[in-house]
Order: sequence, then structure tokens, then C-alpha cells
Amino acid sequence: MKKLLFTLLFCAFVSALAAQNIIPQPKQIKYLSQKLVKVKSIDIKTIPTDGAPSEQYTLTTKGGKAVIIAQSKQAENWGVSTLRQLTDKDGYVPEVEIVDYPAFPIRGFMHDTGRNFREVALLKKDIDLMSFYKLNVFHWHLTDNPAWRIESHAYPQLNDPKYHTKGRDEGKFYTYDQIREVIAYAKERGVMIIPEIDMPGHSAYFNRTFGFGMATAEGMKILEVCLKEFFREIPKEDCPYLHIGSDEVRVNDPKGFMAFCEKIVKDHGRIAMAWDPGLPPADDTYCQIWRSQVSDLLKKEPYPRPYIDSYMGYLNNSCPFINTSRYFLHYACTANGANDKARGGIICLWNDVNVDDQTKLLPHNGMPEGAAAFAERFWVGGEGYGLEIEDLIPSPDSKAHKDLVDFEKRLIYHRDNFLADYDTRWVANASQPWRVTIPAVKGTPMNQMRWTKAWGGVIDLHALAAANKVELKPQMEAWLETEIYVERDTVITAMVGFESPARSNRISDGIGKQGRWEAEGQLFVNGIEIFPSFDWHEPEKYRYHFNTWGHPGGEIPYTDEQLFWTRTPSRIPLKSGWNKIRLHSSRLFNINNWVAAFIPVSIDQNGKLSEAKGLRMR
Repeated sequence: MKKLLFTLLFCAFVSALAAQNIIPQPKQIKYLSQKLVKVKSIDIKTIPTDGAPSEQYTLTTKGGKAVIIAQSKQAENWGVSTLRQLTDKDGYVPEVEIVDYPAFPIRGFMHDTGRNFREVALLKKDIDLMSFYKLNVFHWHLTDNPAWRIESHAYPQLNDPKYHTKGRDEGKFYTYDQIREVIAYAKERGVMIIPEIDMPGHSAYFNRTFGFGMATAEGMKILEVCLKEFFREIPKEDCPYLHIGSDEVRVNDPKGFMAFCEKIVKDHGRIAMAWDPGLPPADDTYCQIWRSQVSDLLKKEPYPRPYIDSYMGYLNNSCPFINTSRYFLHYACTANGANDKARGGIICLWNDVNVDDQTKLLPHNGMPEGAAAFAERFWVGGEGYGLEIEDLIPSPDSKAHKDLVDFEKRLIYHRDNFLADYDTRWVANASQPWRVTIPAVKGTPMNQMRWTKAWGGVIDLHALAAANKVELKPQMEAWLETEIYVERDTVITAMVGFESPARSNRISDGIGKQGRWEAEGQLFVNGIEIFPSFDWHEPEKYRYHFNTWGHPGGEIPYTDEQLFWTRTPSRIPLKSGWNKIRLHSSRLFNINNWVAAFIPVSIDQNGKLSEAKGLRMR
């Protein structure tokens, strides 16, 4: 009897655990039994129902059979994705009924292939990941200063490598057959392609090719021919939107140029999209907002046009640990759900710096974990957590913190079971407590520094300064303290870092001196200074105290050791009992991302990172 009771309780526990690992979290989960069963057949049906969301699906697993009833072919994919996530490594699923649909109709990922070409096979792998997390839009940035990546019949010189930026995949572009192939592949997986042809900015290749700009009379004639060719090759049923860019440029007649582009788009039955900030759009053009600090404005007054939220922060700007927490805690669209203006969000990856190994792009920018957190937020929606600064993890007694920790548990499961092919470097870290000095001018005596509490494996010291109304100076410093408990004398590994250089501009103090941490950072354990347990391959390289756009430094690809989350974790000796960890982090100049990171990890025999076991922190 006891054995039977234990088995039933264990099955109930495992059943609940399996269902709770789904990302994004479903709207409704009903347990039909406490059993785990093997699915022997899958029945998928599309049965539209009046008034139901177009992406709604119902998944029922019962008696060895899975039934998915979807409102659309796209929703079928979401039901299949949920079933995959429910299924454990042995092929068992809990008996459940799930009813699910998203809060926002646009949930996308943008990749810049204009600056760095990405092969079709890798684009398909990205789309697979998107579909798995129910992201339904691939925003394909096809042109940028280095090159026009679209086949051109009318003007083949646009594809001529001599007009492309040297070292930026000269001569590489996508044929129309390849573009249609990617569109069809994405469509089968519930993902719509939104192509972007950036006009008239981000178009140095155009000036090099023709000798004049897009916004000139001659340039507009060429653009019209190119756009009409694209629309003939790619029907509106496959691409109902076209993103026309329009940002980061000044032209003589901005309204006239935008009206010209928008008219061509609309005349061919498409919806125009543009960036904000950017040139002035028409009232019905969808605007993709990338300017920061826009949330407070949207709380005060409605946005005048349909808009896409890309102001939650770019993947390439900060480190994956901060991004993943930020995206989860973000107030999506600053709205409780979709309306006629708030249409959803697109997470962006701008790899401005040259990329020589495309397999490094996702781990360098934390795309899998960032995409999962973003997908959770824009599928689930909600009122947000009322956070003034989303880069700082709220205290453990808050609902926001508890929800974040719950999400981290699900993300651990995904990292270990679904993301093996994506070289994911993320580990759970939200509950790490710190006592931190509020950033002070370098050289301030310790007895004059104020202390505060903070949480997370990476502390954003810029955000901490802002939260405490401290003005940033070129040279500042901060101390961070925590304690770690271990049962016996041991050596752990930890990610340690004092900078998080953006992969778009390279502003950084570079790699540290041999035997020292970068940016003059210091680590102490029980009062003893600890130095990196590895040798730098390129000590003191890559120091750029300025933006490298258009500079030779921007043409040097990132390597793993320049980013604390992709380099080798360092060995940290600990003694039995409580160990005091102290970090000293300096702001040496006007750096974009001033952080301090200490994240205990363990490494398995295959080199995969996971949470260090047997540690307690206080």
C-alpha cells in the first residue's frame, strides 16, 4: 500500500513538473489524471471557431493519444510545440488538457543579415527555435551599409562584390529562390517573414554602387524598380508586410520620401513598417519603437499609430544574464494586451561588428535564453510588475522575483533538454544576494560610501546608480559583497566579469593584463585576492574607448574570451563553512555597460555549464 501511494504521489509530482516546464506558459492547464502515458498517436485538426483567437489551440493527452484542435494552421504548430515540451526523454507525457493563445499577435525576432551574411541553413535553424517558442515573425533585415543582400535582376551591380564593404561577405546575397525557400520553410512552422529594405539610411552600398543617394530623384527611380521587382517575385500572401527602415538618416524632404516609399508598398497590397525614431510615417504605417525610456511616455498618452515594442533592449547591447531577466520582467508594449495600437514586440540582434564565425553569434548574444524570456512575456502579456528600472532584479519578497525564479527553473529544464544545439551559456542566477556600495567617484573613502541590496549573478552598476539618483562620472567604483556556504574545502568554478561590451560598437577597456581581470576588476575570497585561473590568449587587446562604427576596430570579430559568459570559468578555492566574496569594480571611462559578475557554475564532462550544486548564499 505504501509503495502504491508513493508511486501515485511520484507520478502526480512528475506530471505536474512536466506541465510546468512549458515556455511560454499556457493560459490554462487542466490535469485529467495523475498518470504519465506514452503518446502512440497524434490527431491534429484545424477547426475555426467564430470569436476565438486565430492562434488558439487545445491540446489533450489522454490514454496514449494526443489531440490538437487548432484555430489555424499556424496554431497547429503551437500545439505541436507544447506537446514536444510536455514529452520527457523517455517519451512520456502527463494526461492534461491545455487551452492556449497569445496576448499579442506579433512576436518576432529580427536578425541583421545586411552587415553579416547568414547562410540559409542557419536561418532555418533560427526559425526552428522561434517556432519552438511560438515566435511567429522573422524580421529579416536584408540590406545595410555593407551590402544589398537581395538578388537584383534590374540592377545586378547591387550584388557586385566590388561595391560591398571589404571583409563583410562581399558578393553574398540571397537569390529569390532562396528567399522563397526561407519563406516557405518558416510558413510551415507558423512563422511569417517580414523583410526589411532599409531606406534611405543604412545604405552606403547604394551610394558606392550608383554614385548618388536613395533620396535623390535618380535614387528613387532605382528604388521603385527594385521594390516592384521584389513584389513581383514575392507575393503578398507570403509577405504581407514590408519594413522600409527610415531611421538614422537626414534627407531634404523626409515626408516626401516616406510618402513615396509607403505608396509603393500600399499599391502592392502590403502594410508598411518603419522605425521610431525615424523619418515621419503615415498614420497607418506600423512603427517599430527602438528608443529607450519610452515606457513612461506610453503610460501618459497613447501612441498615435500601430506600434511594435523593440524598446525592451537589443540582444547585442547587454549580457545574456541581464537581458534574460529584463525581457521576462518587461511590461510588454506598456499595455495589458493587444489593442488596435499595441501589436506586439520584436527582439533584435544587431551584429554591427564583423562576424567571422556565425556559430558564435547566438552564444555571444544569448539568443536562445533571451528569445525564451521574450516569448514568455509577449505570449502571456499582463500588467507588468511596476518596475522603474528593469535591469535590476527586484527583492525576493516580491511577486516579480518569485515569478522570475519560477521561469529560471523552466529555462534550466529547456537548457538541459532542448537547447543542446545552441551552445547556451546561461545558468540560473536571480537569487544571488549582494550588499553593494552605490557607485561613487573613484577614490571615495569606504566610510563615506552608501550601501544597498541587490540580486542576481550580474549587477548592472549603471542601473544601480540610476535607481539611487547618482550621476555617472567617467571614473567611478563600487564594491560588492556576498557569502557562499560549502560543506567542505573545495574548488568551484565561476563566471567572473567586470565589463559587458556591446557587440555593436566595441566600447570596452579590452582584455585584462596577463594574470589580471579586465577593467582593473578585483575579486577577493576571505580577504585573499583571487586572479584568473587561465591565461589570456590576447592580453590587453581590444581596448576601444570610443564607438568603432566605421573604424577598423569594428572589423575585428569578437572572440570568446572578450565576453565573460563565453570564456572559461575561473577556479575559485573555498573553505568549509561560510566564505566572503568581495568584488571591486571600476568605471574607467564613459563605458556603455558597467557591470560586476560572479556566477558559480559547475561543468560536466561534456563541458556544459549548470548551476553549482551544494552551495548556499546569504
